[in-house]
Amino acid sequence: MRFMVTVFRTLSAPEDSIANRVAGWLHRPRRNTLAGSRDNIHRHYDLGNDFYSLWLGETMAYTCAYYPSAEATLDQAQFAKMEHVCRKLRLKSGDSVVEAGCGWGGLAMHMAGRYGAKVRAFNISKEQVEFARRRARERGLDHLVEFIEDDYRNIQGTYDVFVSVGMLEHVGIDHYSELGRVVCRSLTGEGRGLIHSIGRNRPGPLHPWIERRIFPGAYPPSLGEMMQIFEPSSLSVLDVENLRLHYVRTLRHWLELYEGALDKVRSMFSDESFVRMWRLYLSGSIAAFDTGVLQLFQVLFTKQDNNAIPLTREYMYPK
Repeated sequence: MRFMVTVFRTLSAPEDSIANRVAGWLHRPRRNTLAGSRDNIHRHYDLGNDFYSLWLGETMAYTCAYYPSAEATLDQAQFAKMEHVCRKLRLKSGDSVVEAGCGWGGLAMHMAGRYGAKVRAFNISKEQVEFARRRARERGLDHLVEFIEDDYRNIQGTYDVFVSVGMLEHVGIDHYSELGRVVCRSLTGEGRGLIHSIGRNRPGPLHPWIERRIFPGAYPPSLGEMMQIFEPSSLSVLDVENLRLHYVRTLRHWLELYEGALDKVRSMFSDESFVRMWRLYLSGSIAAFDTGVLQLFQVLFTKQDNNAIPLTREYMYPK
């Protein structure tokens, strides 16, 4: 563990270090235009559903889980995360939901199956959308969930709920105000929204090795930078929660499953450097969240003139 902390601190050098500034000048993140975003997402998420199914667990959720207890399994914690999000959004039967960046569709199907919400879920990963559509049909939820292979910027219509879990890292800070406008036009007067994202305590670039080899175009924002989504569109932040230590547990579960599937990974890619690269990525990420280099923010918000909001936070927690 000490070795991995040293490695990731090197990969995530202090924001004001000369090495980090030079690295940023030499390798700027790929742009997240409409075409650029599709290419960036394809390079990571379209590695194949079979690959990700080896280590993400039954839910196929590729975002931070929520551990109600230290003994919770990965699948239990991912279920609890989806419940946590739904409670924060006060989701109820008949609500209309738009999801930006739906992954393999787990949250959209959870909202539809357990709450009776009608969900339109956007994603530009062809592999993920095909998987999500197939699983929704298998579960008899395709009448409630529509998976759309398109960019979040093309979202149309108005909804009771806007949710985005694990997409903001791929938006790019230059597009935050644009995302805010999409959110604002999408929400009804009493609409609720939640954005869940990896972040940092202060602004700083993702290390070029991670951006080049693992997440092209990615950028984890500070809370101050995230406000560029909300402030220009007069969206009111209601609650901020940091789940950093939950991501440590999530990543440890992923790494354990990954290590147990190494023979299958090797047979898929026939590339030992790929095996080592993803081990470094998962192990280094554990170190980054464990030491506070990276954070995990959930931000709950609404329109500024919405007074239909609870007086306390009791609604967030199960009785």
